[in-house]
Amino acid sequence: MIKISALQFEYPSGEFRLNILNFEVNRGEKVAVIGPSGSGKTTLLNLVAGIFLPQMGSIRFGDMEVTQLSDTARRDFRITNIGFVFQDFELLDYLNVQDNILHPYRITSALQLNRQVRDRAVALAQEMGIGDKLRRQSTELSHGEKQRTAICRALLPQPKLILADEATGNLDPANKIKILDLLFRSTATHDATLLAVTHDHELLKRFDRVIDFQTFQGGKSV
Repeated sequence: MIKISALQFEYPSGEFRLNILNFEVNRGEKVAVIGPSGSGKTTLLNLVAGIFLPQMGSIRFGDMEVTQLSDTARRDFRITNIGFVFQDFELLDYLNVQDNILHPYRITSALQLNRQVRDRAVALAQEMGIGDKLRRQSTELSHGEKQRTAICRALLPQPKLILADEATGNLDPANKIKILDLLFRSTATHDATLLAVTHDHELLKRFDRVIDFQTFQGGKSV
């Protein structure tokens, strides 16, 4: 599913460099990524999603070479294939909860918005405990409600790859379990892959594999 080879990435400031000799995640795997702040975990997700491009190396998603796509092609690829739960949610303040969840369908012709999609959005919101918040503006939500809205948005297109950046952070134990159950259920239902950055070490035993990203500094293989 994901294969990274001989990757070198550096921010323009030059203050952070990431070297990955080889990184692979198989289709259907549920992989947790741990490590200290600043080790490059979020950068990894942004590279896999094609938001960032490396200076050198290859990132493949199945048979597709993500690093060779144009900006527009990477954007369409990301919207149609990847559900990204951002750490800072990236909700739009001027939209209500329902429209934030539906937003991926309104920014590309690669996704078709229809009644089935709308019904699925409502069902996801209800499952996440925010079904009664669909008409609220995102600015009126609690931190946890924003997080659950972002997860619904990521899962709505039924992606083949789910990237989750601290999806369970700042939530109470019951909601952490609920969110993880939903992510795992979506992964199983759609034969998808889950790559999750987390600091919730008590949840690690539920993943197929755990990668300590600190070992990547210096170009290790996993």
